[in-house]
Amino acid sequence: MQISMPRFYLSCLLTFTGGHMVNYTVILYLQEKVGSDLLSGMGFGLSFGSSIVFGWFAGVLCDRISPARVIHAAQALFLLCLAGLWWTDAGATDQSRVAWTLFSAFLGGVAWSFVGPARLSTLGQIAPAGKLKPASIIFNLQVLLGFGLAPVIIGLVRSRYGWPAVFATGMALFAASSVLLLGIRTHGSDRPSLGVRKELGEGFAAVRANPVLMQLILAAILAYAMTGPMQILLPKLAREVLGLSELQRGGYLGLMALALIVGGVSALLLGKHLRHGLAIFAGTIAACLLFASLGHWRSAAVSATALGCMGMLGGMVISFVIAGIQGQAPEAMRGRIMGIYSIISQVIPAASGVVAGMLVRSTTVVNAIAIAGLGLACIAVLATVAMPQLRRMRA
Repeated sequence: MQISMPRFYLSCLLTFTGGHMVNYTVILYLQEKVGSDLLSGMGFGLSFGSSIVFGWFAGVLCDRISPARVIHAAQALFLLCLAGLWWTDAGATDQSRVAWTLFSAFLGGVAWSFVGPARLSTLGQIAPAGKLKPASIIFNLQVLLGFGLAPVIIGLVRSRYGWPAVFATGMALFAASSVLLLGIRTHGSDRPSLGVRKELGEGFAAVRANPVLMQLILAAILAYAMTGPMQILLPKLAREVLGLSELQRGGYLGLMALALIVGGVSALLLGKHLRHGLAIFAGTIAACLLFASLGHWRSAAVSATALGCMGMLGGMVISFVIAGIQGQAPEAMRGRIMGIYSIISQVIPAASGVVAGMLVRSTTVVNAIAIAGLGLACIAVLATVAMPQLRRMRA
């Protein structure tokens, strides 16, 4: 029995909501229990940054064997991560709490390394060839919605039942996601293995041979560079500058859910009428400038409006990027190319999150947001000039 696309999308939504709950939980838990912005940045780095080591093999593995099997194994690691956080909260001493929290974050990072390319490879196999681009945008909606829903769920559950209920909720999401995938049929490659290094080389050669694909990969790096500062700096902004309560902070951060999905839906509806390349660059520049402005608003309503506009633009940009990469990726190397994209989507936020954590230690959160936003906007302007093939790319 082949899985239906709605079931696959729902499974993706549950997984990405649970995965981003892990990331936010590590950040908020270390900020609250340990009181260290640097350690929270390191925890986020482990949650996403492990992909720089394991993500390369994940892409190769998704071309070798059924990517559905890889999904189930990755989600089992997420369960171990949350179980480790639960145990740490229940029984760890103050001296060991940091080490066990960071180790659990590392397990979550390994899971992220495999679950991203495996789901993207699965999508490439089960979606009709003529509908792969819109299917990729719908897939990305689940990613973006999960990113936005995670802090809302954490805020609601934790305010009523505490951290153990947050861990249990995340575990339930991963278990339900795996159940929804039962019956899926995917396949690996029939050719003999050539070794990880050689097969990775084939993937890089395919990217280098296609200028549009190469520039889409670079655009993904730029787009995801804003994600780390957002996750590290926005909770601090909401608490220290806007003075929001815990529930209000969850709502403020969760506004991204609606904004991101509106941006993704806009990409789906307007995709045939826009030049995707120009939309990617213009949306990135505008989103960076809006992010830079967030620290200067003292009104929660004005700040939320700017955050919502930034989320809409970000949702549109990422949707066009992932649809373009899926459309340009050769079938035989989809796993490796999606692995490269997944590494970018995980390592770049992790690296920029660590930098944001260091930056906010040396200056105020307002200045840190302005520096990050304006710096990325300048890079985006330079990229617009330097990438003519992507700039001319249409739907």
